[in-house]
Amino acid sequence: MPFSEQTDAAPLQQAAANPGPLFAEAVAIMHRLRAPGGCPWDREQTFDSIRKYTLEETYEVFDAIERRDWPALKDELGDLLLQVLFYTEMASEAGSFTIEDVIAGLSRKLIRRHPHVFGEAAAAEAGNSATGLETSGIDAPQVLHNWEEIKKREQSSRPAPEGRLDSVPRSMPALSEASKLGSKAAKSGFDWPDVSGLVDKLREETAELEAELPHRAERRAAISEELGDLLFTAVNLARHLKIDPELALRDTNAKFRRRFRSMELASPQPLEQLSPDALEALWSQAKINEREK
Repeated sequence: MPFSEQTDAAPLQQAAANPGPLFAEAVAIMHRLRAPGGCPWDREQTFDSIRKYTLEETYEVFDAIERRDWPALKDELGDLLLQVLFYTEMASEAGSFTIEDVIAGLSRKLIRRHPHVFGEAAAAEAGNSATGLETSGIDAPQVLHNWEEIKKREQSSRPAPEGRLDSVPRSMPALSEASKLGSKAAKSGFDWPDVSGLVDKLREETAELEAELPHRAERRAAISEELGDLLFTAVNLARHLKIDPELALRDTNAKFRRRFRSMELASPQPLEQLSPDALEALWSQAKINEREK
């Protein structure tokens, strides 16, 4: 059935039993969007330009799960799948790999890392031997142990990392990556001796950012670099204080949401119609109200 004719009434059981045609259709739609005469916006995108959307969609999946909003999760997973289709279409255009390569690689990985399900012969045929691993009648902890061991065997065949920091995945969220990099460097003795040194460094980075601000129209790259240095220092300060920067920021985000909502409820008119002084007064009152609860 052409995608333009599909409705929500399409039989879910049939789709679940045979997703192949629907998946092929999605791949074809993505190809059409990127083809000559397709969507101008989609055709302009690059691997770098859509990275931020991939991160956004991933967090939206997390949010839907945390809220137990299953209809929203269905939509968000579709958006996340779109990112996969986007990257593979661009890679195919460049002659790097295709969606078939991605799927085939995933299937082989799942088989070789589940010898207790598919058998040792199938696991070996998929690229890894389960020799020496217990695969019969095992429980979840043993499955996890096998997974990590098989993954380790796969990685042993790859070139060894050249530097100490190469073991920190670039795939991590930036806050987590910064914290891991700081920890790895600290093991070599390259670290601030104490929290006070980091606070001084935070002031230094802030001053360097301020020095660039008058030139922000023509020095966006330099300002971005200075802001990155400031954030990296703040993350390392969190590491020294033994505070998870991701969780700390999420808590602050939630606090900002609460206080802003309090402003909306307390204001006699839309916030955009108020003066800066009136907005500041509402914000201060929201903070006082929260402390008094």
